[in-house]
Amino acid sequence: VQLQASGGGLVQPGGSLRLSCATSGLNFDRYAFGWFRQAPGKKREGISCIKNHDGSTFYANSVKGRFTVSRDFDENTVYLQMNDLKPEDTAVYFCAAGFPTIWAIGDEYDYWGQGTQVTVSS
Repeated sequence: VQLQASGGGLVQPGGSLRLSCATSGLNFDRYAFGWFRQAPGKKREGISCIKNHDGSTFYANSVKGRFTVSRDFDENTVYLQMNDLKPEDTAVYFCAAGFPTIWAIGDEYDYWGQGTQVTVSS
């Protein structure tokens, strides 16, 4: 199983980025995919999740209304569209796959991709 996160970069406050999480080796249709982030000196934070079996989505309050999670079944890829980015969004972002009972708890995921750095700064 492989999860490959990409799409991070440097963006000004108010800008947008789209992260991708390309997957292989798992039954994409059945899994839930979470997005997490970790800023220096801070705990890992669950920010979004999409459950592919029913399409349900979840967001942390810190990103609700600004971030949108989606998936492409043809590409076996999950996306995180991030709009109106703020300096406090600066972190390494990770995608994860699993069958979480509580979507925001990282330990409930089975597979993790490498992180992609997002820096929001003027």
